[in-house]
Amino acid sequence: MRIIFWGTPEYSLASLDIFIKSKHDVIAVVSQPDKKRNRGNKLISSPVKSFAEQESIKIYTPEKIRDNINFVNELKSLSCDLFIVIAYGKILPIEILEIPKFGCWNAHASLLPRWRGAAPIQWSLMKGDEFTGVGIMKMSEGLDTGDLLLEEKIKIDNNDNLNTLTEKLSDLSAKLFLNATSLLEENINKNTNSQLTKQNTLGREITYARMIEKSDYKVDWGNEAIEISRKIKALYPRAYTTFRGKNLKIIKIKVLSNDDINNEKISFMRNYPMPGIILAVIENEGIIISTKTEPIILIEAKLEGKNISSKKQLIQQLKPSVGEYLSD
Repeated sequence: MRIIFWGTPEYSLASLDIFIKSKHDVIAVVSQPDKKRNRGNKLISSPVKSFAEQESIKIYTPEKIRDNINFVNELKSLSCDLFIVIAYGKILPIEILEIPKFGCWNAHASLLPRWRGAAPIQWSLMKGDEFTGVGIMKMSEGLDTGDLLLEEKIKIDNNDNLNTLTEKLSDLSAKLFLNATSLLEENINKNTNSQLTKQNTLGREITYARMIEKSDYKVDWGNEAIEISRKIKALYPRAYTTFRGKNLKIIKIKVLSNDDINNEKISFMRNYPMPGIILAVIENEGIIISTKTEPIILIEAKLEGKNISSKKQLIQQLKPSVGEYLSD
């Protein structure tokens, strides 16, 4: 089938690659315009645009897609069978959804209708979900409200963070999308309708994964230890605190269990006035910090202007003092 692929970030690349290597014909790619993504004024192409350029595929990067008559007419002229959409970054208006012969299809990284919206992977980790997955849905005008064609669920491992879970779901999206396209093609050849599942029949709570804001990245030591741990994993590697007036990105922590706390080898200040206090500095292990509930041990971090360091190296770099307050 003739496919136009819509995507922007690195997450989309596995799907684009698998379709390029398939029997289908990716006739064009639509991605977000170049942006100033790093320091300085240099414009940087999206990962999808860069990949498509390497593959010599026609690329569109419209500044706007709604009420863009020239762009709509251009898409219509390509006589496309399917639009494949994965993390493009904008909601497609009805005049675009109606263009392809066999519809617009989206891969969404959650178990819909849970975590509709822009940041489903982050929020599934932030809220401690046991499972997540990918759904292939027929796109509608609403925000991730379309009927599902295929879905696959995976378990979120205790050690998963944003990077590891994103990679798993990116690969799953690619595999599932290709299967879904084959299913659509089979039904088209048989002149039958695909069996779609309405989201409201799945018995799941509707939740929304709003965009991550700048304020979300700051760790509040007044939260429970498990919430802090989830945030660090969900926003990896950008969750931060402040230490002596500098930003300290928190890469890895461990919540101390009852066994850890009762371990005679781990000695720390038991009576502390508030969360966010350095309770102990454990040589070759890390820095113990108070929270609303259990203490945590800071294992790996990146101080502003420095490289990532861990355990003994981190202690030597920070030179923390017991009783010191870690954040504003």
